[in-house]
Amino acid sequence: MWTFFHKLGSPPWLYAISGSILKYLLPATLLALGVGMVWGLLFTPPDFRQGDSYRIIYIHVPAAAVALAGYYVMATAGAISLIWKMKMADIAMQCCAPIGAALTFVALVTGSIWGKPTWGTWWVWDARITSMLILLFLYLGVIALYEAYDNKAAAARACAVLSLVGTVNIPIIYKSVDWWYSLHQPASIKFTGESSIHPSMLYPLLLMIAAFYALFACALLLRMRAEILDRERRTGWVRKLLEADAV
Repeated sequence: MWTFFHKLGSPPWLYAISGSILKYLLPATLLALGVGMVWGLLFTPPDFRQGDSYRIIYIHVPAAAVALAGYYVMATAGAISLIWKMKMADIAMQCCAPIGAALTFVALVTGSIWGKPTWGTWWVWDARITSMLILLFLYLGVIALYEAYDNKAAAARACAVLSLVGTVNIPIIYKSVDWWYSLHQPASIKFTGESSIHPSMLYPLLLMIAAFYALFACALLLRMRAEILDRERRTGWVRKLLEADAV
């Protein structure tokens, strides 16, 4: 276990293994996204109350779920960076932030589009939506902090602290519909009881959630590979890699 953990701190090893993973994960992700989108948007039955407007759930829910999970990935990378001073953890944390921000933005926009026919308004300041907006600001704060420092080691420490402090917002997002009055509906997918969504709608939704997790992983690995090459561009292994590609 510790050997694998130490390998994660090696730029050449991480670059090589991520390339091998992406070779299979990327096409599988694109296939899953295509199947899930067609299945959810074209072949699921209309909702008996919302009609066809509910179909945006196949983008909104996966984007929101992975945005929350992505923040935990970023915060975990920040903790590893603070404790073990691992540069690859710095890179993972830096690369997570824009991906998480994009997913949070998509969740907020699709939620607004869904809210208009459902609630009669594009936006309400309820606990779930407000805490998701705070999540977007936390992601943007990490991006801004990293760009604000010339000293990248200091930037990584500041971003790690902000990431860890911001984790308090994640359980608030999860439990907001239970703790406060909210127009936002409770969770439709339940792991400890029967889900409130019909199986014909649930299965494509689960596929889309899995596809979005895979998409997050692909985007993170691709960004990390680009960042590794940028940081290690003067090293011998990168020069050899470029020479091999040029042949």
